[in-house]
Amino acid sequence: KTVVKIRSKRYVEAAKLIDKNKLYSLSDAVSLVKQTSLTKFDGTVELHINLNPLALSDKGDKKDFRVTLNLPHSTGKTIKVAIADEKIISDIAAGKIDFDILVAHPSMMPQLAKVARVLGPKGLMPNPKTGTVTPDPEKRVKELTSGQVNVKTEPSNPIIHMAVGKVSFPDKEIAENISAVLKGIGMNKLARVSLTATMGPSVKVAFS
Repeated sequence: KTVVKIRSKRYVEAAKLIDKNKLYSLSDAVSLVKQTSLTKFDGTVELHINLNPLALSDKGDKKDFRVTLNLPHSTGKTIKVAIADEKIISDIAAGKIDFDILVAHPSMMPQLAKVARVLGPKGLMPNPKTGTVTPDPEKRVKELTSGQVNVKTEPSNPIIHMAVGKVSFPDKEIAENISAVLKGIGMNKLARVSLTATMGPSVKVAFS
């Protein structure tokens, strides 16, 4: 069955401000997204990126892509980072997870293997590729809570969704965060870029 989305009158009116066939400059896209935000609360500005599978692999095969980036400004989201220890592992085994990112010293990995089935599906298992397995976990926590973000595609799908700020943020700060992400990923890997605010219409972004 085809599911038809029924949009509110406010959404329809906001969408009229956007030309679906046009690629907007980054500054214009940010301005439009803020203008068409429909929530009464301070919505999140979301960046959606489709990557070119041919640029991710010499063979042209789809594969997961991830990179760690430093954003010049906050995304507006408070990130809880925990360091793995015996208590944390005990809490996880009991079904209690009170963190967004888990960092671990290499020596803790054998103990974390006991709860890998819980952490793995949630994307919370410490991994050397994301820098969450490190001999200096305290330093890594500081990095992750001061603007450093792990960017990754959906499993086996070259699409990235991430927050880049709040609607209330200055246009310049949002644009600078987006520029940092696009440059960090690599312009040659980008196939399509768009912006939305929480519950707002999508705006296509020109990039080069």
